[in-house]
Amino acid sequence: MESVSLETSKLQSRSDGEFVSSPTLLCTPLVGATVDQMLADIRRAKEIGSDVVEIRLDCLRSFNPASDLQTLIKQSPLPTLVTYRPVWEGGQYEGDETRRQNALRLAMELGADYIDVELQVAHDFINSIHGKKPDNFRVIVSSHNFHNTPSSETIGNLVASIQATGADIAKIVTTALDITDCARIFQITVHSHIPTIGIVMGERGLISHLLSPKFGGYLTYAALDTGPSISVPGQLTVKDLIDLYNFRLIRPDTKVYGLVGKPVGQSKSPLLYNTAFKSVGFNAVYVPFLVDDVQKFLHTYSSPDFFSGCSCTMPFKEAAIKYMDEVDPIAKKIGAINHIMRKPNGKLVAFNTDYVGAITAIEDGLRELNGTTTTECAAISPLAGKLVVVLGAGGAGKALAYAAAQKGARVVVSNRSLERAAALAAKVGGKAIPLSEVGEFHPEEGMVLANATSVGMKPKVDETPIPKHALKHYCMVFDAIYTPKETRLLQEAKEMGIAVVYGTEMVIRQAFEQYKNFTGGLPEPQELFRQLMGKHA
Repeated sequence: MESVSLETSKLQSRSDGEFVSSPTLLCTPLVGATVDQMLADIRRAKEIGSDVVEIRLDCLRSFNPASDLQTLIKQSPLPTLVTYRPVWEGGQYEGDETRRQNALRLAMELGADYIDVELQVAHDFINSIHGKKPDNFRVIVSSHNFHNTPSSETIGNLVASIQATGADIAKIVTTALDITDCARIFQITVHSHIPTIGIVMGERGLISHLLSPKFGGYLTYAALDTGPSISVPGQLTVKDLIDLYNFRLIRPDTKVYGLVGKPVGQSKSPLLYNTAFKSVGFNAVYVPFLVDDVQKFLHTYSSPDFFSGCSCTMPFKEAAIKYMDEVDPIAKKIGAINHIMRKPNGKLVAFNTDYVGAITAIEDGLRELNGTTTTECAAISPLAGKLVVVLGAGGAGKALAYAAAQKGARVVVSNRSLERAAALAAKVGGKAIPLSEVGEFHPEEGMVLANATSVGMKPKVDETPIPKHALKHYCMVFDAIYTPKETRLLQEAKEMGIAVVYGTEMVIRQAFEQYKNFTGGLPEPQELFRQLMGKHA
């Protein structure tokens, strides 16, 4: 596995003029089938904050170059980038090549700000406009790879070939097979000698859009809406880039944090952290890292210039431990982590904040049920002496079982793999039972149930880990799942008149701990986190 050098500090000291000092432009592709639709979309793009619109001529059902280009370019309130993509480069145009290039030349003459032309024909096209280019007009020469992301050497050679055509801006678009593919594109945009657009398509390439400003990308793309307006896989909307990820605030010195896991799309963490970072003026962004191989991810992005820390979720809470340089003693005892910080020297230190988030939420729920307060019984946990049944023996289950045992509870672990349940139970001095038997397990009344499995998580919201009738033996039910907030398990517990604790409480509380590490101890945004989780539940 190759570790990629991403020294973003070089961007700040270079002297290439506008390319370095200007922020990355936000371009919205227009894929409407009619000129009227495109004009309406241009106006919307301006309203929501786009900098440039890409007019995709090949998407028009009918196209009259002279009249349609005049209308689109002259009536656009935003700078225009004109593309007429042929089928052999992933577009929809199948006609005569001379006619296609004539339309692009006409767009330049009518005042387009950019033309995007493919590397295969770029040399001839640029020669044909020699001496005719208006001031402030730029030619983007692009190369698209719809299969993979080539090696750094191959991509570097591509950029050199593009530069040799006389291009003003290079554009490299590849396809992500793994999130580490993005590193090679970042390396190119950081070190390229001409302004460069680097995009990696697909969900695993999402960070190439988000972090373009950090790595010197000249421009990135964002859709008007989800659905048909998305021109390439993995493209975000303008609203999400600006509002959710604070795109306008990202610079080369912005710290990067994120969520390492699979899946990550359901997480509310980017909303929580990015909103909090912006509220206190902390120069950082939190992004989703869709990771297949955690060792490969950590090795590839080993530079402190890339990411400063992350949250770690399923399925890596246990697997990632072996790649840490240091592990907090509590996390080591639990055998699972959910939080990683990178020291200035590059060393990785791991923590577990799940146990704090989950157990304090359950304790407070029990105190409310018992009519007591934290102050009244600070020395004794309401879990002391309670029988706590933990469903799941993965990372979250380990944290719950450890924390419950530390609070004086008697712990029973139930898991699909009895062997894993038994191993965890032995560590916390508890008992193990098969998941198939938990419905009939009721040695006493007033137990506490803690679900740390994924049963009931979106999209399988109709599932539950335990039969409804079995819930009558519990005084409280906690579900670590927070998407949806009201899982079937919690709905049925409430119907039985049993107190419930939502997974959102665990998320908020464990996030407080991580936020303090991320920001160096800035005050916890408790009220803000709760408002956001309530609003977006």
